[in-house]
Amino acid sequence: MRLTTKGRYAVTAMLDLAFHSEKAPITLTDIATRQIISLSYLEQLFSRLRKAGMVTGVRGPGGGYQLSRTPEEINIAEIISAVDEQLDSTKCGGKGNCHNNGPCLTHDLWMGLSAQIYDYLSNISLAEILSKASVADIAKSQDQVLKPFL
Repeated sequence: MRLTTKGRYAVTAMLDLAFHSEKAPITLTDIATRQIISLSYLEQLFSRLRKAGMVTGVRGPGGGYQLSRTPEEINIAEIISAVDEQLDSTKCGGKGNCHNNGPCLTHDLWMGLSAQIYDYLSNISLAEILSKASVADIAKSQDQVLKPFL
């Protein structure tokens, strides 16, 4: 199983949003600057996250994005799935047609691994990650990137 940049960036952006949006909506430009992610790529990801009901957009001056639910209610597997990332370790995408239109010898092994990965990530909320002191320290140090612009 390989998690692509789409899934990694979505989780990173959601963590950034969760950390910073307690007081006011956060612009994608701010997230892009702090996390060194292309703004146009973030726009695509947030379109999918909005459709999945995880974020809401706020228009006008002082606008941006904020979480639609509390960080405790959003899990990592849900974020990854929202951006069309697969949590699948099989070669066949779970279809069981990996060897001559049938399952390969290791199909059940990889299906089991996929289930374990999904279970693991679905039991970790944004709030759990944010509660770690090291994550808060990193987020605060990333804020220094925006200080010259404020």
